[in-house]
Amino acid sequence: MNLEIHRHKPLSFFERFATRAIAAAGSSKAFGLALGLVLVWALLGPVFGFSQTWQIVINTGTTIVTFLMVFLLQQTQNKDSIAIHLKLNELLASHELASNHVIAIESLSEEDLRVLSEFYAHLAELAEKEGGLKRTHSLDEATESHARKHARRKRD
Repeated sequence: MNLEIHRHKPLSFFERFATRAIAAAGSSKAFGLALGLVLVWALLGPVFGFSQTWQIVINTGTTIVTFLMVFLLQQTQNKDSIAIHLKLNELLASHELASNHVIAIESLSEEDLRVLSEFYAHLAELAEKEGGLKRTHSLDEATESHARKHARRKRD
C-alpha cells in the first residue's frame, strides 16, 4: 500500500487561532502582562476599599481566561498527541526488528496496556541483567544496521 500524504484541507480558523494563542500565552511577555495586571489589581485594592466588586473583577477575569484556555490547550494537546503517535508508529513500522503489534496501541483498553507494560517491564529486567545502562550498542552495530536498511531500500 502506497500512502501519499497531501494537504487537502487548510487548517481551520480555530486550529490557526489555537496554535497562535497557545504560543502567545506561553511566552514571557504574556506572563509579564498577567503579572502586571495582578499587580495593578492589587494596588487598586485600597482605592476601592478591598470591596466585593474589586474581588469579583479578578475572579471573573481569571475564570473566563481559564475556561477559554482549557479548550485551546486541549485542542493543541490532542493534535500534538496524534502527531506524536503517528511519528512513533512510523518508527515502529520502519524498524525491521520492532513489533508491528504495538503500532496504534493507544486504542487498547487500560487492562491490555497494563499487560503490555508488564511485558516491557520484564524485558527491561532482562536488559538490566545483561549490563543495563552500562552496556550500549556500539558504533559498529549502528553502522551495520544502517547498511542493512540501505540495502533493503535499494532492493525494494
